Amino acid sequence: MIPNIEIDSQSGFCHGVVTAIGKAEEELDRSGALYCLGDIVHNSDEVERLRNRGLITITHEQLKDLKNVKVLLRAHGEPPSTYKLAEENNIEIIDATCPVVLMLQKRIKQSYSNNSTTSKPQIVIYGKHGHAEVNGLVGQTDGEAIVVQDLSEIEKIDFSRDIELYSQTTKSLEGFQEIIEQIKLRKSPDTVFHSYDTICRQVANRVNHLKDFAMRHDLILFVSGIKSSNGRVLFNQCLSVNPDTKLLSNADELNPEWLEGKNNIGICGATSTPRWLMERVKDKCINYYTK
Repeated sequence: MIPNIEIDSQSGFCHGVVTAIGKAEEELDRSGALYCLGDIVHNSDEVERLRNRGLITITHEQLKDLKNVKVLLRAHGEPPSTYKLAEENNIEIIDATCPVVLMLQKRIKQSYSNNSTTSKPQIVIYGKHGHAEVNGLVGQTDGEAIVVQDLSEIEKIDFSRDIELYSQTTKSLEGFQEIIEQIKLRKSPDTVFHSYDTICRQVANRVNHLKDFAMRHDLILFVSGIKSSNGRVLFNQCLSVNPDTKLLSNADELNPEWLEGKNNIGICGATSTPRWLMERVKDKCINYYTK
């Protein structure tokens, strides 16, 4: 007998990723080829699908050698140096930076530019080192912003100076609050500390929903690319309420032993997980029970 197998209705691409992929597909339909600076989404299966349609993923080093072409900037955003290089090389930018990220970039740039050299506060970004979005945010400060990935790096901050704290849009609200509390405890009493909650609610609001979803099922199959920071966060949230939560990149990684004795299976994923990939996992489950 086939058990109940449900795909979470709120899992899958966030608005920013949908827009970026839509812009890529529009240009590919028009010209059949397009460059993309970095993986358009942190999901290798979706990247491969678009590569087969003509999307060419390039690095920042490769960008330097391109001229007179079109290049898509993905939802994560880019630092000002990327736009400058594109202008110098006569590259037409198709800008798919997420509006939430774009607004955050502007806020950080304004904060950095509005303060004089003598009274400039430390700009601290709660985010993942090397993440494309974080690189773009640090670029708004000429590379001066301090990146704190977790509490273990809190000592990188000079607590004798004023501090302005921002967050990568896909970090957890709980982690952000922990950073805030530690700064408040450690900062000098004569300094000013401002924190700005810049976490995307379309991402953050999925946490409680996913926890409810995970608790309602015997088994959770969480589908996410290994490069997805958001995927790791959401997977761990599911795992915290349902120890029978399994992480897989695609249907090929489904272990039939996971399905044994399960009557209620839930399938969900990250903001970088395409719906079609979760559908394939569901089909693989059904095939197991009907073979």
